[in-house]
Amino acid sequence: MKHKAGETVEYAITYLEMTARPDVARPHMPSGPVSALVAADTPPAWYFLSLYDAVGSEYEWTDRHQQSTEEIEAFLHHKDVTLFSLVRDGWPHGFFILDAREEGVVDLSYFGLVPQAIGRGVGQYLLSTAVHMAWDIPLTERVTVNTCSLDHPRALPLYQKVGFEPYRRETVSRVLTRDRDLIDPPTQETQNV
Repeated sequence: MKHKAGETVEYAITYLEMTARPDVARPHMPSGPVSALVAADTPPAWYFLSLYDAVGSEYEWTDRHQQSTEEIEAFLHHKDVTLFSLVRDGWPHGFFILDAREEGVVDLSYFGLVPQAIGRGVGQYLLSTAVHMAWDIPLTERVTVNTCSLDHPRALPLYQKVGFEPYRRETVSRVLTRDRDLIDPPTQETQNV
């Protein structure tokens, strides 16, 4: 269904968790161009926002733009938060952030590929690597992530494919910042997890 910028829409958020390290091997970097997974130490807000926008602008990732540079950098610079960028062929293909500020829990607070990297075989590698890295953090008992019906339609199935299981869903609303074709959120009957 087509929706216009400025329109208020309902969408579903799915919260997922993993309570044990998956029993699949840590993946190898896909073959192809020179690649590196790089951890950013105290990245500037503009670096995060450039990745955030490149990955999420089509999916209504706008919330961080309502925060100050200081608020964003306080999050990014926390000793238990790490931003990782996948650089391939000289340019960022995607990124993820592991947030271990809550004792025993590592939240995959951001994950995504830039549009030009989708379909190049790096998404499952990046997500599986993020999951293994989350479990590598000492005292991790649970890894969490959430996605919503505004995100890429393959996001939820990909999270489930690597071992995340839904534990809660909710329907919320927001004002769209751009014209979009949207799938209506699930009905209450299909939201029970």
